[in-house]
Amino acid sequence: MSGATLASDTAMVLAAGIGKRMRPLTATRPKPMVKVLGKPLIDHALDRLKDAGVARAVVNVHYLADTLAAHLSHRSAPAITLSDERDALLETGGGMVRADRAGLLPAVFFALNSDNIWLDGPYNVFQELSTAWDAARMDALLLLVRHPSAHNYQGQGDFHLDPLGRVSRRRHGRVAPYIYTGIQLVSRRLLRDAPEGAFSTNLLWNRAMEEGRLFGAVHTGEWIEVGEPGHIAPAEDLLTGG
Repeated sequence: MSGATLASDTAMVLAAGIGKRMRPLTATRPKPMVKVLGKPLIDHALDRLKDAGVARAVVNVHYLADTLAAHLSHRSAPAITLSDERDALLETGGGMVRADRAGLLPAVFFALNSDNIWLDGPYNVFQELSTAWDAARMDALLLLVRHPSAHNYQGQGDFHLDPLGRVSRRRHGRVAPYIYTGIQLVSRRLLRDAPEGAFSTNLLWNRAMEEGRLFGAVHTGEWIEVGEPGHIAPAEDLLTGG
């Protein structure tokens, strides 16, 4: 476990999605239960949180929620709290807002998707974000990766960074140098005055960008997208040096 100081002891793991791109594997299991190297995707993420010293994980559940909840009940570290979205799929932004309004999240927390895997550089990703975090200037700090370090990724990138580390979006028809890894450090300020129901975190990011309060930190290791069945074998090869 890392002895370094982290910006938060809590992470929200976004695990409620239906996983349409991962079909047919998700016909009978939630996407976070799809295995890479014999381990469910969500356990790859939770093990990294444990190793970094993040003590608590809030996991939102919706699709095949009972299956995922039963699996998570066997974990002791990090300590798991479920955010129940069985009644409605709330997307990424709505899911964070529900957990926050239920009192499950602190003023600053990590948030991460459960459908990607990464290899750390000199520091683990949670320490990378913590070191770059400035609560006075930031509503959210996104962990970004350059194209050569993004495996299984076929897109045109997501963001640009200015010299101060502030994030702007890729222009239509252009390529952006940085890809969002699905990992971020979030202030509760980002969630203020949020709409009710389902919505994407992009809505909150747009406001933060307009206010100059959305920042990015560049990951020093490798990142692997695992969004569809064809991504699994290449991910396993990379992880094992195959």
